[in-house]
Amino acid sequence: MKHYIIVTITTLLAVLLLDGFKFAQTPPPYPDDVQIGYNVGNKAPELSFKSPEGKIMSLSSLKGKIVLIDFWASWCGPCRRENPNIVKAYKKYSKAKFINAKGFEIFGVSLDNNKANWINAIKKDNLYWKYHVSDLKGWKSEAALAYGVRSIPTNFLVDAQGIIIAR
Repeated sequence: MKHYIIVTITTLLAVLLLDGFKFAQTPPPYPDDVQIGYNVGNKAPELSFKSPEGKIMSLSSLKGKIVLIDFWASWCGPCRRENPNIVKAYKKYSKAKFINAKGFEIFGVSLDNNKANWINAIKKDNLYWKYHVSDLKGWKSEAALAYGVRSIPTNFLVDAQGIIIAR
Protein backbone atom coordinates (compact mmCIF):
# COMPACT_ATOMS: atom_id res chain seq x y z
CA MET A 1 0.00 0.00 0.00
CA LYS A 2 1.38 3.41 -0.94
CA HIS A 3 1.18 6.27 1.54
CA TYR A 4 1.05 9.93 0.63
CA ILE A 5 1.75 12.90 2.84
CA ILE A 6 -0.54 15.84 2.20
CA VAL A 7 0.89 19.30 2.84
CA THR A 8 0.01 22.78 1.72
CA ILE A 9 1.77 24.00 -1.38
CA THR A 10 3.48 26.80 0.54
CA THR A 11 4.89 24.31 3.04
CA LEU A 12 5.92 21.95 0.25
CA LEU A 13 7.84 24.62 -1.64
CA ALA A 14 9.40 26.09 1.51
CA VAL A 15 10.71 22.71 2.67
CA LEU A 16 11.99 21.87 -0.78
CA LEU A 17 13.82 25.16 -1.11
CA LEU A 18 15.14 25.25 2.45
CA ASP A 19 16.59 21.79 1.96
CA GLY A 20 19.00 23.26 -0.58
CA PHE A 21 17.27 22.18 -3.78
CA LYS A 22 17.02 25.77 -4.88
CA PHE A 23 20.66 26.70 -4.83
CA ALA A 24 23.16 23.91 -4.54
CA GLN A 25 22.14 20.49 -5.68
CA THR A 26 23.11 18.86 -8.91
CA PRO A 27 20.12 17.26 -10.59
CA PRO A 28 19.97 13.55 -9.93
CA PRO A 29 21.19 11.40 -12.79
CA TYR A 30 17.89 10.00 -14.01
CA PRO A 31 18.08 7.03 -16.32
CA ASP A 32 16.66 7.52 -19.79
CA ASP A 33 14.00 4.90 -19.14
CA VAL A 34 12.27 6.53 -16.15
CA GLN A 35 8.72 5.20 -15.92
CA ILE A 36 5.97 7.62 -16.89
CA GLY A 37 3.39 7.89 -14.12
CA TYR A 38 1.96 10.05 -11.38
CA ASN A 39 4.04 8.89 -8.41
CA VAL A 40 7.08 10.62 -6.96
CA GLY A 41 10.10 9.57 -9.04
CA ASN A 42 8.06 9.02 -12.23
CA LYS A 43 8.37 11.10 -15.35
CA ALA A 44 5.31 13.37 -15.43
CA PRO A 45 2.81 12.41 -18.15
CA GLU A 46 2.51 14.97 -20.93
CA LEU A 47 -0.39 17.41 -20.74
CA SER A 48 -1.46 19.34 -23.84
CA PHE A 49 -4.77 21.14 -23.66
CA LYS A 50 -6.39 24.40 -24.66
CA SER A 51 -6.04 27.63 -22.75
CA PRO A 52 -9.08 29.88 -22.21
CA GLU A 53 -8.07 31.62 -25.46
CA GLY A 54 -8.05 28.30 -27.36
CA LYS A 55 -4.25 28.02 -27.62
CA ILE A 56 -2.74 24.56 -27.06
CA MET A 57 -0.38 24.65 -24.07
CA SER A 58 1.90 21.73 -23.21
CA LEU A 59 3.59 20.78 -19.98
CA SER A 60 6.68 19.73 -21.95
CA SER A 61 7.14 23.35 -23.09
CA LEU A 62 8.13 24.11 -19.48
CA LYS A 63 10.98 21.58 -19.37
CA GLY A 64 13.93 23.19 -17.64
CA LYS A 65 11.69 24.89 -15.05
CA ILE A 66 10.29 23.69 -11.75
CA VAL A 67 6.57 23.30 -12.36
CA LEU A 68 3.63 23.05 -10.01
CA ILE A 69 0.78 21.20 -11.72
CA ASP A 70 -2.35 22.42 -9.96
CA PHE A 71 -5.60 20.50 -10.50
CA TRP A 72 -8.60 22.60 -9.46
CA ALA A 73 -12.03 23.84 -10.61
CA SER A 74 -14.14 26.98 -10.30
CA TRP A 75 -16.92 25.04 -8.52
CA CYS A 76 -14.55 23.53 -5.92
CA GLY A 77 -14.75 25.40 -2.60
CA PRO A 78 -11.51 23.94 -1.17
CA CYS A 79 -9.71 24.81 -4.43
CA ARG A 80 -10.91 28.39 -4.32
CA ARG A 81 -9.83 28.69 -0.67
CA GLU A 82 -6.38 27.28 -1.58
CA ASN A 83 -5.93 29.63 -4.56
CA PRO A 84 -4.60 32.53 -2.43
CA ASN A 85 -1.81 30.20 -1.23
CA ILE A 86 -1.02 29.21 -4.81
CA VAL A 87 -0.87 32.91 -5.74
CA LYS A 88 1.49 33.60 -2.81
CA ALA A 89 3.75 30.73 -3.84
CA TYR A 90 3.82 32.00 -7.42
CA LYS A 91 4.68 35.54 -6.30
CA LYS A 92 7.43 34.24 -4.03
CA TYR A 93 9.06 31.71 -6.36
CA SER A 94 8.36 32.87 -9.93
CA LYS A 95 11.36 35.20 -9.82
CA ALA A 96 13.57 32.95 -7.65
CA LYS A 97 17.00 32.01 -8.96
CA PHE A 98 17.70 28.31 -9.31
CA ILE A 99 20.99 26.68 -10.23
CA ASN A 100 19.43 23.68 -11.93
CA ALA A 101 16.21 25.18 -13.23
CA LYS A 102 15.23 28.15 -15.36
CA GLY A 103 12.55 29.36 -12.97
CA PHE A 104 9.24 28.29 -11.49
CA GLU A 105 5.89 28.09 -13.24
CA ILE A 106 2.38 26.94 -12.46
CA PHE A 107 0.47 24.76 -14.90
CA GLY A 108 -3.16 25.07 -13.83
CA VAL A 109 -5.45 22.25 -14.95
CA SER A 110 -9.14 22.97 -14.50
CA LEU A 111 -11.72 20.24 -14.09
CA ASP A 112 -14.47 22.60 -15.14
CA ASN A 113 -17.28 21.85 -17.60
CA ASN A 114 -18.22 25.49 -18.12
CA LYS A 115 -15.69 27.74 -19.86
CA ALA A 116 -17.22 31.02 -18.63
CA ASN A 117 -17.10 29.88 -14.99
CA TRP A 118 -13.48 28.77 -15.43
CA ILE A 119 -12.43 32.12 -16.94
CA ASN A 120 -14.31 34.10 -14.29
CA ALA A 121 -12.64 32.12 -11.48
CA ILE A 122 -9.17 32.76 -12.97
CA LYS A 123 -9.92 36.49 -12.97
CA LYS A 124 -11.65 36.64 -9.60
CA ASP A 125 -8.90 34.65 -7.83
CA ASN A 126 -6.09 36.62 -9.55
CA LEU A 127 -4.50 33.52 -11.05
CA TYR A 128 -2.29 35.63 -13.27
CA TRP A 129 0.20 33.04 -14.49
CA LYS A 130 0.22 32.13 -18.16
CA TYR A 131 -0.47 28.40 -18.13
CA HIS A 132 -4.16 27.58 -17.63
CA VAL A 133 -5.61 24.58 -19.47
CA SER A 134 -8.75 22.47 -19.56
CA ASP A 135 -10.54 20.04 -21.82
CA LEU A 136 -13.81 21.11 -20.13
CA LYS A 137 -14.74 17.49 -19.38
CA GLY A 138 -14.98 17.83 -15.60
CA TRP A 139 -14.18 14.58 -13.80
CA LYS A 140 -13.79 12.87 -17.17
CA SER A 141 -10.81 15.11 -17.90
CA GLU A 142 -8.02 13.27 -19.70
CA ALA A 143 -5.49 15.12 -17.53
CA ALA A 144 -7.15 13.97 -14.30
CA LEU A 145 -7.22 10.39 -15.58
CA ALA A 146 -3.53 10.52 -16.57
CA TYR A 147 -2.56 11.74 -13.08
CA GLY A 148 -4.94 9.57 -11.07
CA VAL A 149 -6.70 12.65 -9.66
CA ARG A 150 -9.70 11.61 -7.57
CA SER A 151 -10.10 14.75 -5.48
CA ILE A 152 -9.20 18.40 -5.85
CA PRO A 153 -7.26 20.46 -5.15
CA THR A 154 -4.39 18.15 -6.06
CA ASN A 155 -0.86 19.30 -6.86
CA PHE A 156 2.29 17.76 -8.30
CA LEU A 157 5.73 19.38 -8.20
CA VAL A 158 7.89 18.54 -11.21
CA ASP A 159 11.62 19.21 -11.47
CA ALA A 160 13.45 20.72 -14.43
CA GLN A 161 13.88 17.28 -16.00
CA GLY A 162 10.18 16.49 -15.88
CA ILE A 163 10.33 14.15 -12.88
CA ILE A 164 7.66 14.33 -10.17
CA ILE A 165 9.47 15.26 -6.96
CA ALA A 166 6.49 15.87 -4.68
CA ARG A 167 2.78 15.23 -4.62
